[in-house]
Amino acid sequence: MPVLEIEELKKAFVPPGGTAPVPVVDIGSFSLEAGEQVALSGSSGSGKTTLLHLVAGILAADSGRVCVAGSDMTSLGEAGRDRLRAESIGYIFQTFNLLQGYSCLENVLLGMSFGPGADMAHARSLLGRVGLSDRLDYLPRQLSTGQQQRVAVARAVANRPRLVLADEPTGNLDPSNARQALELIRGICTENNAALLLVSHDPAVLASFKRVVSLTELNRAARKEVAL
Repeated sequence: MPVLEIEELKKAFVPPGGTAPVPVVDIGSFSLEAGEQVALSGSSGSGKTTLLHLVAGILAADSGRVCVAGSDMTSLGEAGRDRLRAESIGYIFQTFNLLQGYSCLENVLLGMSFGPGADMAHARSLLGRVGLSDRLDYLPRQLSTGQQQRVAVARAVANRPRLVLADEPTGNLDPSNARQALELIRGICTENNAALLLVSHDPAVLASFKRVVSLTELNRAARKEVAL
C-alpha cells in the first residue's frame, strides 16, 4: 500500500473581488511508496503549497481522496485530520514556523506533544543528529538561518512520520547551507524509510532527485492556466 495516494483531488478558491471559484488543484492520480523520494517542480502560483496543505490536512479538499498511511485524510473532520497529520506526517515549511519564544529543544518537544508525546531523550538525540547539541537552549532569533532550518527538520521528523512534506526547504538558504539542509532531510528520511515529497524550483535541488514531477503537468488546473 502506498504511503501517499491521491485520486481526483480538487480545490478551488474565490479570488479577492471575484464571485466564482477558480480551480487551483486538479490532480487525477499520484502516489508515493515507503522510502521513495520525489521532487515536485513548480512555478509560482502553480498550486504547490496548496497541494501540500491538502495532503497534510491543513486545507480540506473540495473533492477527491488523499490517503496517508492507509487512512483517508479527506474523509476526516478537522480533529481527525490533525490527529492523522501528527501521527503520520512531518512538514518542513519554507519559513520554518518555529515558535520564537521557545528554545530549540522546546520547539521539538512541542512538535512531539501532538503525536505520541514528548520524549526528552529522543528530542536531544535529534538535535544532536542535526548538529545542534550545543544550542538546545537557544531561541530561534539566536540561531543562523541554516541552524533554524535544522531545528525545523528535527521537529518535522520527531514523531517518526511515514511521510515528510517539504515546501521549498532550501529557499531561504545560501548554496552551502541549502546543500547541507537537503542532505540532512534526505538522509533522515532514508534512515526512517519515510517517503519524501519535496517542492522546489531550484535546478540544483531538482537535479539531485531521481524522480522529478512537474506540478504543471500533474495539475490539470495549472495546465489550463498555461493554455490561457
